[in-house]
Amino acid sequence: MIRRKRPVAGVLALLAALTAGLAFPAGAAAGEPTGQDAPQVDLVLDVSGSMRARDIDGQSRMAAAKQAFNEVLDATPEEVELGIRTLGANYSGDDRKEGCKDTAQLYPVGPLDRTEAKTAVATLTPTGWTPIGPALLKAADDLDGGTGSKRIVLISDGEDTCAPLDPCEVAREIAAKGIGLTIDTLGLVPNAKLSRQLSCIAEATGGTYTSVEHQDELTDRVNELVDRAAEPVVTPVAAEGADTCAEAPTLASGLYTDRAEFGQQRWYRVDVLPGRELRASVSVAADRAVNPDYGVLLRAVTVHGRETVRGEAMGNGRTDVVSTGLRHPEPEREDADSDKPAAETLCLVVTHSFSPGSGVKTTPGLPLELTVDVVDGPDHASDVASFGLGRGWWLLGALVLTGFLAGLVWGWLSRWRIAVWRTN
Repeated sequence: MIRRKRPVAGVLALLAALTAGLAFPAGAAAGEPTGQDAPQVDLVLDVSGSMRARDIDGQSRMAAAKQAFNEVLDATPEEVELGIRTLGANYSGDDRKEGCKDTAQLYPVGPLDRTEAKTAVATLTPTGWTPIGPALLKAADDLDGGTGSKRIVLISDGEDTCAPLDPCEVAREIAAKGIGLTIDTLGLVPNAKLSRQLSCIAEATGGTYTSVEHQDELTDRVNELVDRAAEPVVTPVAAEGADTCAEAPTLASGLYTDRAEFGQQRWYRVDVLPGRELRASVSVAADRAVNPDYGVLLRAVTVHGRETVRGEAMGNGRTDVVSTGLRHPEPEREDADSDKPAAETLCLVVTHSFSPGSGVKTTPGLPLELTVDVVDGPDHASDVASFGLGRGWWLLGALVLTGFLAGLVWGWLSRWRIAVWRTN
């Protein structure tokens, strides 16, 4: 049975939530939250000269950011290790090379001393350049390699001034490392170019972009992101798909992440016992400029090359994420050994038709998330597809019956009108 899903911007987070309870036959499940290490958040604040502008509730952008930070520090959950990094806070000269090095750790990521952190924030004065790219690289290093969730929250009022180091490319490189780091961005100015840059940074790591114009909006949003870091999360497990079914890795139930090059197929193997059902879904995100009109195809294929079911979805440029899924029930076999039934090996094949825009880098590949779940098979025939229609069979039957009755009534009315016409 094919399950089609409309592409949605938040689908990567949804897939993570749906698979939070999946388990492996033994040991830790793929994507299972371990809870071993404390969640970490690094707040990255733009302290460039433009933060002097007084356009947020009658006060400067810097004053609004300081007030928001103080309230966030008061509300930070005890279990969250929080740090603060600045960009453009120390160098006020005209040397571009020096200005693009101006990023510093104001408060180290770790257990929070609220008084010390507030004192550090109070010393900030809008100063220099806007080296977003270098700041993101350093912020990624601020967070250790533990198993807890890791999040960077970037707050800026202007575009990066340190090209050619593109902050969007920096975010893609961070995402390609597979360390499970999410970057959320907040823009303090409703500017189209800033919005595009901050959106690109966030989308590259599965984060979010928000435009804020009031101090209370800034406080609420940063609080929400810090609280989100404290929630149990599922970190996708890196899985490298192969070019053929024979070489593909065997996956158990869980959430996996990979990279798919343009024009490339990714193959994965899943073992399904008789009486069980495979449920799989895939999302591919465009983390760079791509041409409109694209799609994603997910197929289940036997090791002998016979396709059993497929799911597909299309996009037209209005969203950067396309998602689809499928279900494959494996029937019971009467001749199977009841103690050790033989599993059917299926290959999941992921294909996408994204194409890069002019001058856009093609490596690394586009981020891919694959959900695999093997559950008990359906108990009733109505749970399985009927001629490819599933439960829609009943709706089709009702429509046919309604059409038949409508035809009878219309025919009777037509004959009656003709009889009246002849009589007159």
